[in-house]
Amino acid sequence: MLNSLINKLFNKTTSKDTAKKRLQFALVYDRLEVSDDILKDMQKEIVDVISRYFVIDQEQLKLDITRDEDLSALMFNTPIISAKPRQRMA
Repeated sequence: MLNSLINKLFNKTTSKDTAKKRLQFALVYDRLEVSDDILKDMQKEIVDVISRYFVIDQEQLKLDITRDEDLSALMFNTPIISAKPRQRMA
């Protein structure tokens, strides 16, 4: 318990924590019947839309699906570098 708290405070993840998280994601994807191809396509489409309005760091973006007892959530996280200027309609 103390190790877990220290790891969270210092953002230190062990290989055990990483493997556990990957397994949790795999189980969520299986329950939702979402394939890797669908997730890749979805991520590309989300990036395309967000990129119309913002300059984002595509190297650090992260797409996750989390699941509680009866609720699933899609989490898309990416650093925004800047907003793009609005284009005026002619």
